[in-house]
Amino acid sequence: MAEILLSALAKSGLEKISSLFLSEISLASDVKKELKKLEMTLSTIRSVLLDAEAQQAKNHTVRDWLEKLRDVVYDVDDLLDEFSTEALRRKVEIHGSILKGVGNFFSRSNPLIFRFKNGHKIKDIRERLDNIAEDRRNFHFTEQVENSGREQTHSFVRASDVIGRDHDKGKIVNLLLSSGDRESLSVIPIVGLGGLGKTALAKLVYNDDKVIQSFEMRMWACVSEDFKLEKVIEKIIESATNAKCDRLDVEQLQTCLRNILRAKKFLLVLDDVWNEDRRRWTELRDLLSGSANGSTIIVTTRSVNIASIMGTIAVYNLNKLPFDDCVSLLKRCAFGEVQENVPPELVEVGKEIVNKCGGVPLAVITLGSLLHLKTDLCEWLHIRDNEMWKLGEKENDFLPALRISYEKLPSYLKHCFAYCSIFPKNLVMVRNELIYLWIAQGLIQPLDENQELEDIGNQYFNELAMRSFFQDLNKTFESEISSCKIHDLIHDLAELVPGSEHLNVNFNSKKISENVRRVLFTEVDFFEKEFPASLVSANKLRSFTFAYRVGPVGKCFVDTLVSRFSCLRVLDLGHSDFEELPSFVDKLKHLRYLRLSNNRRLKTLPNSICKLLNLQSLVLNGCERLQDLPRHVEKLISLRYLNLTSQLVCLPEKGLHGLTSLRFLWLNRCNGLTSLSEGIQHLTSLRRLIIQDCPSLTSLPSGMKHLIALESLQILRCQELNLLEGEDLEGLRSLQSLSITGLPKLVALPRGLQQSAATLQYLTIVNCSSLTTLTESLQNLTSLLKLQIWECPNISSLPEGLQNLTSLQELYILECPNLLYLPEGMQRLTALRLLYIRGCPNLSRRDNKRMYFPNLCGRSSKWMRELTMGIQPGIFGNLQREFNLCRFGFGMLFLTTAIFGNLRWISVSLQMDKGQQGKKFEMFGNISGRAGRCLHHYKDYNVRRDVVPHCYESVFCLEMKSPI
Repeated sequence: MAEILLSALAKSGLEKISSLFLSEISLASDVKKELKKLEMTLSTIRSVLLDAEAQQAKNHTVRDWLEKLRDVVYDVDDLLDEFSTEALRRKVEIHGSILKGVGNFFSRSNPLIFRFKNGHKIKDIRERLDNIAEDRRNFHFTEQVENSGREQTHSFVRASDVIGRDHDKGKIVNLLLSSGDRESLSVIPIVGLGGLGKTALAKLVYNDDKVIQSFEMRMWACVSEDFKLEKVIEKIIESATNAKCDRLDVEQLQTCLRNILRAKKFLLVLDDVWNEDRRRWTELRDLLSGSANGSTIIVTTRSVNIASIMGTIAVYNLNKLPFDDCVSLLKRCAFGEVQENVPPELVEVGKEIVNKCGGVPLAVITLGSLLHLKTDLCEWLHIRDNEMWKLGEKENDFLPALRISYEKLPSYLKHCFAYCSIFPKNLVMVRNELIYLWIAQGLIQPLDENQELEDIGNQYFNELAMRSFFQDLNKTFESEISSCKIHDLIHDLAELVPGSEHLNVNFNSKKISENVRRVLFTEVDFFEKEFPASLVSANKLRSFTFAYRVGPVGKCFVDTLVSRFSCLRVLDLGHSDFEELPSFVDKLKHLRYLRLSNNRRLKTLPNSICKLLNLQSLVLNGCERLQDLPRHVEKLISLRYLNLTSQLVCLPEKGLHGLTSLRFLWLNRCNGLTSLSEGIQHLTSLRRLIIQDCPSLTSLPSGMKHLIALESLQILRCQELNLLEGEDLEGLRSLQSLSITGLPKLVALPRGLQQSAATLQYLTIVNCSSLTTLTESLQNLTSLLKLQIWECPNISSLPEGLQNLTSLQELYILECPNLLYLPEGMQRLTALRLLYIRGCPNLSRRDNKRMYFPNLCGRSSKWMRELTMGIQPGIFGNLQREFNLCRFGFGMLFLTTAIFGNLRWISVSLQMDKGQQGKKFEMFGNISGRAGRCLHHYKDYNVRRDVVPHCYESVFCLEMKSPI
């Protein structure tokens, strides 16, 4: 798998050579010739890397050749980066009107010496690369196109072989049995990590007796290869007829398929789907649509994106197998059916082995098979104490199954995924930090100069998340993933990719290869310890990171780290207390990412840090004793991300002047900060600004209106800030998201906000105790999609113009105890999908008329207390996803079929008049999902089972009380 990383490096090298020819750096003719030769050699080698990777598994000589190649390609990349840095330095000098005295600042660089010195380096490296390229002829490599696939699946299963999936099977079966009344073709996507048992679950459902009786025809097609319409149709027909049809053209195939399915109710399983082309799916779906009502397709896939393309019913996310079921599965694989005399010590070790499998059945099966009929405790301990990938691979082992997920990735995602191995297991990965690390390593390459690196990084991150590489996703109010984790077994896979390039190191590490490029330092205690001598030889390191929060780190350790590893792109010294960064930090000329966060002894940064022209990310949050920024911070012209905690009173106006590349500024716990300074107007590329826990900040500068690219603004817990002063928030014409939290002096929304009316989509107002009303300017925010008002105790009403928010999809009103009524005309919020009201005990309708939300399809008014409200026919007519009513007090409740005509999921606990006892609740007749249980069931109220005849989990019950 390492060939992908090598290929990416070669591609990056080719791009850098091309850019050098276009740059303003003056290249001698002999240097240009050497660069051209280097470009040709890189292109030649890159074309055979796939074949080399295929041969290395069986040929150690090829493996050695690839390692030598990788080493020299890294050297090529470092050298070309020096040329790029020189070009950047020259650009600063030539076009440096904003940087007075820049020539003296960079006085150590002499263009003639640089060309002479590096011209010889290029020749030496090119000759090394030529020799390696010549050796390729000995292996007879051929150019190949990447191709991978999984073996075909079938529908047969012995139910007794599948452990712990009865509950999941029951849910899917009930969904299938409730599909009879649906007119359109239903598609149920089952999504989960590779090895979780999606195919096994689909087999259980497919062979269930009730399912067999319910469908006239059942078909199974494994479509793990390319989703070609002709091939998929062939498989479906062959499954339906048990006859080959490989001699028919696509026209004959589609006619045959439609004739077979016409007017029949069928179940089709499409197993292991990887196709993300909506057009191909649409073509197949159209051919399947001439069947009888209730026909259903089950799709198994590892990708949420595929599920969203194909699914018509909510995605069924397959969870990990419970621990006890995993233990039972391991015992069956290791000892078979007879487990009476299993030694108890093996059972205990087995439980520890199960823990490392993370609830993935295929991993349990793999390790259990390795232990089959083995009773030697040492062999069990060997399995327990080694990583999955060190245990050897067989044809049906777990990691090869996971590797398919990796091999199916586009090449641009493969090296981004591999980089995730640098993080310790179980670490919460912060989305923004991960993206800036990818950028620092050169893993994100824009297709054109107009693409933002952060946007491409976000796209990469989302793709990996949708393909189930990330788990435990935390989302923001804007529905963006803010952080995640990697499953331990996916982490093992990530470690396999870079191979010997990545290494976990501690003070006791003995032998460390000089070819190691990324180090995770796994020590905690640094007391009186020197820098490990074994690591010094790995002087080509590109990334150094501490795995844990460490104690005070000595000056010698930091000095050695900075002086010995000049190729570093990433230096993460977070949570390591040391007193000063060495003045020779400018030796790290390749450095892109520097993290010094949560260093409580660091008071100053050396001015030499400003010579790091490639520095893109500077993370200084939690550096509470940091007094100031370096004197020439404006010279960090590549800086894109600055996260700052300091004792600054005002941001340096001159310093901000040169930070024209800055995209993300986060001011965090700057207790003495009173002003951002008018210099902020020069940050014209800034897209995201967070001002957090700055209790002395009193106002925002008028220069804010020049932040023409600003898309996201968060102001959190700034106790002295009053946004009504001056021209706050004027001119932010690109603003998409605004969050205002913990501003006790805020009495009204700033008037300038209406200038963002055409772009603002997300607005959050939280814990603003002096806020009494939302100004009428709110009514102009016609692009608003989500509005959240939370813990604003003095708000008594919402503006009448709220009805003008015709794009509003979600409205949250929480813990506003003095809110008396909702404004007139809210029924005009035709786009509203989710209404959530909680902690508003005095809320009522001013004119006591009925509210009407015809398109509501999300959650309605969860935990709304004591609301007197009428519900008329059709009010929730399009509510399909979930209706969660808890502790309602309804004075009038009109219950008719039209109210919940399309509802599929419900959780109900109603407080109602006893006069409603005799009602028949036919309005819930279409529920096929979950009907939530309530706390009480009034003893003399009869809840009929046929109220929710298709419900698969439990019948709801109503809590009856006396009239309100």
